[in-house]
Amino acid sequence: MDLSYLTGQRPADVLKMAEKDIRDGALEVKQNKTNKRLRILIDNADGTRTELGKLLDRIRARPRRVRSLFLIATPNGVVLNRGTLRVRFDAARLAAAQAAEAADTPESLALADRIRQFQFRDIRPKAASEIGDLALASRLLGHTQQEITKKVYLRVGETVKPTK
Repeated sequence: MDLSYLTGQRPADVLKMAEKDIRDGALEVKQNKTNKRLRILIDNADGTRTELGKLLDRIRARPRRVRSLFLIATPNGVVLNRGTLRVRFDAARLAAAQAAEAADTPESLALADRIRQFQFRDIRPKAASEIGDLALASRLLGHTQQEITKKVYLRVGETVKPTK
């Protein structure tokens, strides 16, 4: 989920990400749907790691037997498919909802309800909405037209200041 969120890519594109795609300080992505190529930076200009870079470091540090070089794999090194990703997402969502319910406050119960409604397909719009810049969000998602990003993926309004 973190890899999908930080890259803003579709689940199919995230599942095919592999070690070979990490080159020259970037994660290189070729989107299935559009064939668009992106280089998503894993290092900041000052040499520190981006959150994506830190995530990739954590993924690479996981102990697993090597059967494939895909980034998203089981501890046995078997690449995940859509079905397995779905099962794991559903389990993580349920655990998060139950943890929220355990606090047993009105706020936590409302949070648990929102968690249960969240779907994997909501990650991409969340990524686009949190960037804050329509042009940057559109580029990350691989859209050639900003209008698509604006109409379909941005789910929060523009941030503005009050008059006083």
